[in-house]
Amino acid sequence: MKTINLSKENSVMNHFMAELRDKSYQKNRQLFRNNIRRIGEVMAYEISKTLEYKPKTITTPLGNSDTHLIKDDIVLATVLRAGLPFHEGFLNFYDHAENAFVSAFRMYTNREHTEVGIHTEYMASPSIKGKTLIIVDPMLATGGSMVAAYEALLKTGKPHQVHIASVIAAPEGIEMLEKNVAEDVTLWCANIDPGMNEHKYIVPGFGDCGDLCYGEKL
Repeated sequence: MKTINLSKENSVMNHFMAELRDKSYQKNRQLFRNNIRRIGEVMAYEISKTLEYKPKTITTPLGNSDTHLIKDDIVLATVLRAGLPFHEGFLNFYDHAENAFVSAFRMYTNREHTEVGIHTEYMASPSIKGKTLIIVDPMLATGGSMVAAYEALLKTGKPHQVHIASVIAAPEGIEMLEKNVAEDVTLWCANIDPGMNEHKYIVPGFGDCGDLCYGEKL
């Protein structure tokens, strides 16, 4: 698996990340969601550089213009619920993409909240056979949810290409993917943080992305 850490080069994405981490900024859910969305847009642009293109002649009011358009049939898949604003950012760029949604979430399996299991209960997806699959989930902590989503989606067909996108990743999550996804998969991260705490949250991270986007859950 190839891992691309976009924070290694200075860009406006670093500005978005700084705001997402700021406790004061996090008090406004709309602003928080908007920055998750904007990171999705920047990442979608970066991924677009790796896609296949085909020539196309466009007729303008004054003549013809030769260009190249995306050849890939794209399926944009999201892990619910935290992935929704991230998904919107990608969809703003890949507006003709098909869409898939997977409900894969972690559940603590002990009283101390230090061990987690992954539960998958819902998926809606087209066939991904021969298509470019982009799976987006803001947080790659243990990697369990992403692996569960990846394996569930592959049951609908063999894709031409797979990209996985996360806002923040932990080394443990990256290692999990390396052990469970195909070698030609590419992981895109806006930042890679040092690790996780005893409750399996990325540190320094920015907290629970789903709660910050939409409010706390029971």
